[in-house]
Amino acid sequence: MEQNWWKNSVVYQIYPRSFCDSNGDGVGDLNGIRSKLWYLEQLGVDVLWLSPVYCSPNADNGYDISDYYNIQPEYGTMEDMKQLLDQCNQRGMRVIMDLVVNHTSDEHTWFQQSRSSKTNPYRDFYIWRPGKDGGPPNDLSSNFGGSAWEYDPETQEYYLHFYGKKQPDLNWSNPRLRQEIWKMMNFWIDLGIGGFRMDVIDLIGKDPDQGIRENGPKLHEYLQEMNRETFGKHDLLTVGECWGATPDIGRLYSDPDRHELSMIFQFEQIQLDKQPGGHRWDLKPLELPDLKAVFTKWQKELDGHGWNSLFWSNHDLPRIVSRWGTDGAYRVESAKMLATVLHGMKGTPYIYQGEELGMTNMPFASPDDFTDIESRNICRERRAAGFSEEEILTSLRAKARDNARTPMQWSQEPQAGFTTGTPWFPVNPNYTHINAQQALDDPDSIFYYYQKLVALRKHAPILTQGSYELLCPQDPDVYAYLRRWQGETWLILCNFHQTTASFSYPGQGKAILSNYSQPELRDLTHVSLRPYEAAIYQIQESEESL
Repeated sequence: MEQNWWKNSVVYQIYPRSFCDSNGDGVGDLNGIRSKLWYLEQLGVDVLWLSPVYCSPNADNGYDISDYYNIQPEYGTMEDMKQLLDQCNQRGMRVIMDLVVNHTSDEHTWFQQSRSSKTNPYRDFYIWRPGKDGGPPNDLSSNFGGSAWEYDPETQEYYLHFYGKKQPDLNWSNPRLRQEIWKMMNFWIDLGIGGFRMDVIDLIGKDPDQGIRENGPKLHEYLQEMNRETFGKHDLLTVGECWGATPDIGRLYSDPDRHELSMIFQFEQIQLDKQPGGHRWDLKPLELPDLKAVFTKWQKELDGHGWNSLFWSNHDLPRIVSRWGTDGAYRVESAKMLATVLHGMKGTPYIYQGEELGMTNMPFASPDDFTDIESRNICRERRAAGFSEEEILTSLRAKARDNARTPMQWSQEPQAGFTTGTPWFPVNPNYTHINAQQALDDPDSIFYYYQKLVALRKHAPILTQGSYELLCPQDPDVYAYLRRWQGETWLILCNFHQTTASFSYPGQGKAILSNYSQPELRDLTHVSLRPYEAAIYQIQESEESL
């Protein structure tokens, strides 16, 4: 397969609202990002994905866009955006924008026009239907709870919204709408961005009359048209958010012969700690063999036919060290272990801001402390369903999106050095000992471990091109796999739990990277792994194994 630049890249996701505030208003901004480019360069990442910075009334923290061509004033100006692009370019970094085109804000001019009358030229930019039997057109539900249909008294019809009612869904079957989207995408490409992360892109082919949400019949036709009309003419990174993807679907998106996207985010592994058949708020412990099976399936089935994205966390997910590592005594070891598991695989890794510091979930005291639209809707639904306050709090503490949105922890200064003012969202109180300054001062920090993993990705072709082979698939504690390339073999070996574990492999291993001290050569035939121990070994094969 073609060796595109983004196969050797590591992407760092910035949630601008919470990254760095340059002017003391409590909200992160573009100039705050510019002020920390030295830090990102030191980490070694070469692609920055910005969550939306477009104009928005912030009903869903920027994922409800009212103007695609302008910057939200609290983030800065278009001139600030151009300066950010220029300075990233000087440092060899690319910026990818969040493309939110399944829906807009209800304050977007298109929707204001669309709702004004049934004969308005923009009416068909959105999905309108008459009611049925005194209620909505059908029983489609919103991903944020409740009906996906909202009655609008102006024209006495319902509009579709798969997210908040202030986020009406766009009608992609309208070619005029698609032309407007291509025009907007080309505007940003011409400005010099390095690509797009595409929000819930698997929903654009929806057919609400047939009850089809993800993976609609014309989805890939639309994406191929998008490719032809916009980024296909350039060397850009494109990644689609696809909650409903299987490996077969993943190949449709990312096979280069199909001219669609570079890769997708699939979420199969992220759904393994919920009750089978239940809601993601119905918790269960993660079973490691399940995780290994999912990762291995995607590694194998996309190999040679597409490309994987590798991620643990983002702005919609809780902090991974709290979720599948530990916040306790082994926080540093477990954060390094989780990084090792992921970055040793084939694909493009994504680091969510603060992950490289081992930032944790927030110790929320009450369900009412959660401010995100999804969390508030879930509180309301679960209270109505009879769940106790303690049950609701336990679920939200584990899974709520708010956990990822607390301000970046830069230092021990007040408000973690994020702002000189009052932050828009509370800072996690553990910032006094978990922060970037502390990490940069400690040669054994999680930050420097991530730095080494990022450097390996760029200089070791075995990681980007080698084969993948899972070992001991049913072991409940150890995640071990091999990477092979041109006669070389690497073993990625990780103890996923806080207890000791045993492992055996015929041969010796030269430690390339590990989160505990290691001998220069380690006999792997009988290994006792310490809590959350992780290492990458270059294998010196024994004669019996050859």
